[in-house]
Amino acid sequence: MQISSRSRFALALAVALAATTSFAAAPAGFTALFNGRDFTGWTVPEGDGGHWKVLDGVIDYDAESAAKGDKNLWTEKEYGDFTLCLDCRIKRTTGTYPMPDVLPDGTHRLGPDGKEIITPRPNADSGIYLRGVGKAQVNIWCWPVGSGEVYGYRMDKTMPRAVRAGVTPRMHADKPVGEWNTFEITMKGDRLTVVLNGETVIENAQLPGVPTKGRLALQHHGGRNPKTGELAGASSLMQFRNLYVKELK
Repeated sequence: MQISSRSRFALALAVALAATTSFAAAPAGFTALFNGRDFTGWTVPEGDGGHWKVLDGVIDYDAESAAKGDKNLWTEKEYGDFTLCLDCRIKRTTGTYPMPDVLPDGTHRLGPDGKEIITPRPNADSGIYLRGVGKAQVNIWCWPVGSGEVYGYRMDKTMPRAVRAGVTPRMHADKPVGEWNTFEITMKGDRLTVVLNGETVIENAQLPGVPTKGRLALQHHGGRNPKTGELAGASSLMQFRNLYVKELK
């Protein structure tokens, strides 16, 4: 389920205003998840050490949370059916990561030897956890298949082929690293639709077994190698802004 053209215009206007004022009130029907000043309404990981922070009106993360347990940034509130709108950007990539070529059916391209074709490419990696579980994650990354896919379901070989294909992006709609991207994520029942930069990359995909309600999270990924001190090639060097949610009845 996508928001109406009128609501989309109101949201675009709010985002445009936020780009110049660092924070704008939520458009009609939506509630702001982030106030542009602090983490009111969010649960910062215990022992984080200031790595999740508010910087110039945006949520900034350097992939180095010192928390001993879960390092993700969670909303305090749980959501069932909703439309979530947000802007995000990858600040920079952190080395290379071995990436497969993902086919439209969700499988990986194989070479003449029957093995997956793996190519090291520049990467950074984060995502949005839906309904309180990491498996229902809308990915944000640099893979050629594009952001918006639900990796946990696509890679689950116990899932029907239609499910794995459904959570595979129809196209690569990401802007270049360093630029802001706009997501519109709708969950209704066990169905997911993802619009990225105006392109519907996932439409009415089924997530079998997804909880009926749960918190949202901005994902931690990667971090520094304890032996080399270098950031892993899939670390969450991310910023987020203009987070709005509309609960659906």
